[in-house]
Amino acid sequence: MDVDALFDAWDRAWSGRDARAFESLCDPDVHYEDPLTEDPLVGTDALGRHARGLWEAFPDARVNSTGARVADGAFACAPCRVLGTHEGRLGRIAPTHRELSVHAIVYAELRDERLLRVRAFFDVYGAGMQLGALPKHGTAGERALLLLRGFGLRG
Repeated sequence: MDVDALFDAWDRAWSGRDARAFESLCDPDVHYEDPLTEDPLVGTDALGRHARGLWEAFPDARVNSTGARVADGAFACAPCRVLGTHEGRLGRIAPTHRELSVHAIVYAELRDERLLRVRAFFDVYGAGMQLGALPKHGTAGERALLLLRGFGLRG
């Protein structure tokens, strides 16, 4: 199996804004998770709907490879960077018109040269800071947020 070709096509699918592109890359019963999904998404239709929502929030979104892909039997991993400008609503966050650049790791189980289970990992807090939705580390805003969450209180 050419894991580089598979992940290159995965990156192109996320960058190309065609939800049907996932159909040729993924098992029809693909399970997909990332920090923005509440529960695993099942099937290429659910993955496509998720992708369309992200494309609405980041119309210029693109995914670029950032290093060597690693594969061992039925499992593979690919580092990448997700880039885009926040121009549409993302959950409860109104458009900030700020640029976003986050490193991610995509870990996948493969079956019949397709993606069966996919998990993307990235720093949600860091993304929130870039969008101005969360306070930067070390600031009074961060300390206030931690205090509200119950951290830093002494009994």
